[in-house]
Amino acid sequence: MRATIMHAPGDVRVEDRDKPTIQKPTDAVIKLAAACVCGSDLWPYRGADKISRPVPMGHEYVGVVEEVGADVKNVTPGQFVVGSFIASDNTCEICRSGYQSGCVHRQGVSGSQAEYLRVPLADGTLVATPGIPDADKVPSLLAASDVLGTGWFAAKAAQVGPGKTVAVVGDGAVGLLGVLAARQMGAERIIAMSRHTDRQALAREFGATDIVVERGDAGVKKIKELTGGLGAHSVLEAVGTQESMLQAIHATRAGGHVGFVGVSHDVSLPGRDLFSSHVHLHGGPAPVRQYLPDLIDLILRGDINPGKVFDLELPLEQAAEAYKAMDERRAIKVLLRP
Repeated sequence: MRATIMHAPGDVRVEDRDKPTIQKPTDAVIKLAAACVCGSDLWPYRGADKISRPVPMGHEYVGVVEEVGADVKNVTPGQFVVGSFIASDNTCEICRSGYQSGCVHRQGVSGSQAEYLRVPLADGTLVATPGIPDADKVPSLLAASDVLGTGWFAAKAAQVGPGKTVAVVGDGAVGLLGVLAARQMGAERIIAMSRHTDRQALAREFGATDIVVERGDAGVKKIKELTGGLGAHSVLEAVGTQESMLQAIHATRAGGHVGFVGVSHDVSLPGRDLFSSHVHLHGGPAPVRQYLPDLIDLILRGDINPGKVFDLELPLEQAAEAYKAMDERRAIKVLLRP
């Protein structure tokens, strides 16, 4: 099969690799219908995350089940499925509490920027759709595999709800879908922080009521001005840098909540500053599996269209260009067609 491999920062190639096979009785192999490049894939692409060997890339995926192991009961060959970027058994005590990304048997899923993918713990990880979805629903279902589920978790972690003012730090796909999630959860006011006109427009389409272009302390000041000096009730942090985390905390009112889902890079929290803020912090890798059934239903009913975050579509063979386009901010998120 053809698969996307990162050899070094800036060096992405599509190469011939062995087609995956069933290795454990809990595995499934799926033929991918669509994959994509994630913002977190750009960390190693830019050299911020070190790689010591060629790495198969991709962790967002939808496709048709081709083969299952002997112990797999919940999905069958021929079904169209959506999966999470973390495989879970969905039965352990942590999974049952709603944190499948913390499953005691969790495994990372990687290598989805390819033609086929082996998914471990298939019964707990994959969710089948009712029949083969229409082609126009596939991008949104792909978004549910990570960025929509992650934005949803950020909003849940930040206690978004009716009457709340929400601020979103980060205008990538996760931040934009955090805006969509906040709207679905009934937020009264949604402030998107963005400097890019195309992303601002999509944020407004997803439900943003205000746009703030400032960053850092200036961005915090603007949020305070828009909220009577108090700050937002709920802030979604979708970047993962020191600046973005402190911006999120400082833009939150006393007693408010920060939902952080940006993959942390060199973030340290000043204890005294946090202590005096009365701000709740909750986040981490999103338990996407918890939300998949409901998100799939919302998508198939036409209530939400998160697939709009894909503003560029390329064949798998052009994966290197997909990375370059996202790195240069010429694209919000690139969908790859195997």
